[in-house]
Order: sequence, then structure tokens, then C-alpha cells
Amino acid sequence: MKQEQLRNVAIIAHVDHGKTTMVDRLLFAANVFRSNQQVEERVLDSNDQERERGITILSKNISIRYKDTKINVIDTPGHADFGGEVERVLNMADGALLIVDAYEGPKPQTRFVLSHALELGLRIVVVVNKIDRPNANPEGAVDKVFDLMVELGASDDQLDFPVVYASAVNGYARFDPEDGNMDMVPLLDTILKEIPAPEVEVEAPVALQVCTIDHSSYEGRIGIGRLHSGVMHEKELVLVKKADGSEYNAQVRKVYTFENLGKAEVSEAQAGDIIAVIGIEDADIGDIITDRENPVELEPIAVEEPTMAVVFEASTSPIVGREGDIVGARQLKERLMREKESNISMRIEETEDHSGVRVAGRGVLHLSVLMETMRREGFEFQVGRPQVVYKTDENGNKLEPIEEATVDVPNDYAGKVIEVLGTAGGIMEDMVTDETLTHLTFRIPSRGTMGLKTRVLNVSHGEAVLFHHFREYGPFSGDMTGRKNGGMIAMSTGKAVAYALDTLQERGRLFVSPGDECYEGMIVGESAKEGDMVVNVEKAKSLGNQRSSSADKAIQLTPPVTFTLEEALEYIEDDELVEVTPQNIRLRKRLLSATDRRKANKK
Repeated sequence: MKQEQLRNVAIIAHVDHGKTTMVDRLLFAANVFRSNQQVEERVLDSNDQERERGITILSKNISIRYKDTKINVIDTPGHADFGGEVERVLNMADGALLIVDAYEGPKPQTRFVLSHALELGLRIVVVVNKIDRPNANPEGAVDKVFDLMVELGASDDQLDFPVVYASAVNGYARFDPEDGNMDMVPLLDTILKEIPAPEVEVEAPVALQVCTIDHSSYEGRIGIGRLHSGVMHEKELVLVKKADGSEYNAQVRKVYTFENLGKAEVSEAQAGDIIAVIGIEDADIGDIITDRENPVELEPIAVEEPTMAVVFEASTSPIVGREGDIVGARQLKERLMREKESNISMRIEETEDHSGVRVAGRGVLHLSVLMETMRREGFEFQVGRPQVVYKTDENGNKLEPIEEATVDVPNDYAGKVIEVLGTAGGIMEDMVTDETLTHLTFRIPSRGTMGLKTRVLNVSHGEAVLFHHFREYGPFSGDMTGRKNGGMIAMSTGKAVAYALDTLQERGRLFVSPGDECYEGMIVGESAKEGDMVVNVEKAKSLGNQRSSSADKAIQLTPPVTFTLEEALEYIEDDELVEVTPQNIRLRKRLLSATDRRKANKK
């Protein structure tokens, strides 16, 4: 039976092609907001980090009503590091809006999410966005999407895709780029016409697979998923089947459906709808909530394995506790174990010696988002250098994660970019050149991507666009050289002084400013030569009878290098740590004492 009054549609695209802005316009078109209501842009990017970074990190569910039909819309992340979110939520949809930039065409992440959508047999509607951009080429973008879908093995039905042209920023969609329409009605009509209604059995036993976990401080864990069959009632007694094969009985206390930007409590929900249930205390992603008498079997949710891991430890800095409220190892472990419950795309486990917690994720950005969230919660901790997750094949050979890196770079800098990727272990697979840009495709070990973006931007004067995502596990490609330059290591604990920094800046780049709190073993700069250099950042000018302290005012310091979390993680070596506090990101040696470091080097 088809639920004709219902559509479930996911929005997929490469990062920054306009997914979240498009959802904004659909909400306006469906009159979700009052005419005089003040509404922020990218209303679904509600997380602080999403607003600051300008990317979607967590998938969101909303619904709009159009012509008596409820349309459940799922906004998905566009960055490869959050691909685990995309893989899960596509299970809830019957079709997808593939949003493609009219100037850039399909990009690497488009390939990643589109391949998953095609595997699931979803009906694809191509939305060519940003047709108002200078140099936009909507027809060229459609041709590239067609070629990509052929390459990904799309069926004949999927290749016969409808196309809508849009400018989400200006709030219009058109069947032809020049037809002059100035509202979103063509896109809404296309969703009703082309996205199939859910095909479900309302009379069958109830079956719901949890795809996302939410949490409420009042209600506890909330399991969100698509109701595959039956009717789910509040207070219903159900059987919960876990991914490991265990089963237990439970009661669904409340049932919610998605209405506009929020949830609405209902007494019952029909098959085909996306719903949220409360009452399953340890609900987990992949759990099946089904009828006790006639349990239903559903395909398990498969998510790609993490490829990069980092160890979180309680901070051992001499100034620990001055900036953060939560510094204990026990609280750190408890917080990470809570994350483990809701974040299926991360692997979180305590280290064998119980000194810290090992967190494995999709990439440095995936890991740094968790660290940034925790520092905003008041945690103070330290992390080591991210290490790739190795595997062994059946013959005992070591395997490492291999990524596909693509670079769009102006022709003038293509040679330098090829050299940078070559030194990072990359092997070129494809090179396409037009009048202005060169498009490069490389196969590169995940280890080689650490700090790669910074180096590529440096040699291209900031004009290259680099993107990489996990492809497969391949043979280990040998050792790689790390950072060439040594560090400037503080010899004592105290505040940095301008006089001392003035002499040090001639010998390298500084990471600290006058007045910054420093401690023994902290990395305060990068030396221009190889090998670490122990320095005194507290050295003040000797004031004799003839000298006045006002002479210090002539000192001119170059502004220090400031690191984001991702840059700090990519910069450090194996014997170094990143200290993360709510106010600062500091680099330090694992062994703070210079004597201890010398002893360790002799062993």
C-alpha cells in the first residue's frame, strides 16, 4: 500500500553547494514562518560549530506540508568526515535531491553520497543551484551529473532524472534557467511528482529501525527512524533487537512525528513516516523495535570503518585547572563513553594501560569537532598526534587506509602542487587542464594527508581547492618524513616577555605573544633549523643606571602563528601533545623536562 500523503526526501550534495540554504527556502515556501518573523539564515545549522565553520555536521529532520502532502526533509552533512551520518539517514528516504553548483558541477563528495543513494535505489532529482552565479553553466553541470551517474552504474530509471534549476539564496526554482519564475513552487511540485510515496504494509507487525539517536535532559534517549510497517502507538509493548543479536522487551512511552522545525507528540504513527520514540532506555543506532508476537527482520545498518585514531588523556600541564572546570581523568572517560552511545561512526575504547581513551573517527576534522565540543563544555585535556588505523590481510601483510585526493588549482601552480602531493606519498591518477584550472586526482595514504591542505595552500598562494576522502585499504607504503623544522621549547614556567621574544623571532616563527603563560616543555615557536632548541621566553632586559625601561617600546614583534585544532593536530610529531582548554590550544612536548627528553633519546 502506498502512503500517497507522504514523501521522504534526503538532500545530498558536496560541502558548500547550498543544501541548508535550500531547506531554508522550502520552509519559507511552505509558510512555516509568520510573515513578520525574524529568521536567521541557515536555520537548520543550529549547532555553534556549524554556524562558525559554515558546514553541516549533524543530519537534521524537518517536515513541511504542501498540497495536503507531508514532506519529510532530511538535511545531510556534505563533508566526507561525516559520511557516517549520510549513510545512516539515507535509509529513511525514498528519494534524494542532489544539489549541484551550476559553476563547479559535481565534486568528489557528490560522488561519495550519490553512490550510496544509487545503491539504495533512491529516486534522484537533480537541482542545479546557484544559476545566478557569474560564469554559471547549468547545462554543463547536468551533463557532468549524467556522466557521473553512468560511471557509478545507475539504472536506466535513475538516469532518466528530472532537473530543476534554482538559486536558493534568491529563493526561486525553475524548469528552465531563463523562464523567469521567482518562487520555489517548481521544486515542490517536482518532489510530489517524482519522489515515490512510501510503499508499506500498514496491517503488518510494527517494525522501526533506529537511524539516529537524540537526547533530552527530560526524556532521556530518543530513537529516530523510519517506521517500515505497522502502526506505532504510545504505551505500546515492543521487542528491541540489538545489533549483537540480543533481545529484550520494552515499552514505548511516547511517539513523536516531525512537524515543521520541531516534533509533535501523537497517539499513533503510520508506517512510512519518520518518527521519534521515547522509552527505549539504551536505544542504539541499528536497533530494530518490532512486534513481540511476530518480530520482523530488517537489514543491519552498515557504516564504513574509522581510519584515524587519537588518544585523549587528562592534562598533565603545570598550569592545569586554571582555564577549565573539568580536568579529571574519570570525568573525561565518562564524557567520551556517553559520546560512544550516540556516535556510531566513531570507535571509542579505553587504552590497555587505562591511561587514556582511544577515539577513532573518519578524519582529523571528525575528531576535532568532538574536541571542540568538549572544550566548550569546560573540559581540559591533552591529545597526541592522530594515528591511522592499520589492518592486516589474510597473509599477515600490513594494510593502511588509502584516500582519493582531488585538487583544483590554477595552471600556474599545478607543478608545485604535484610536487607537494608527490612528497606526501601521492600517486597521480588523472590530470585534466582547461584554460585556467588544472584538475588533479591522486591516490594517497591517509598518513600523507596530515598537514597537506596547509602545504597545498602555501604553494598555490591560497588558490587551490583540496578535497580527500577514504577509498580503500591498500598495502603499507613505507615510512614518511615528518616535520623538518625543530621547535623552540620553553625552559621555565612564567609569562613571555617582549624583550626575549624580540631576539627569538630572528631564529624562527613564534607561537606566543608577550604576557602569554608559558611552562617548561611548552612549544613556543618553530626553529628555522632542524632539531629542537630550548629557549628562555622570560629573559628581561638588564636595566643599568643609564638605561630606561621605556626603551622597550621600540620592540616590534611579528604577530604569532595561531593554530586551529585541526592545524595543531596535523603539526605535532609523535613525541608532542596538543593541550586543549576552553580558552587556549597549546603545543607541548610529551616529556616536559629537557633532561628527561635527553635520557629518552639515548635509549
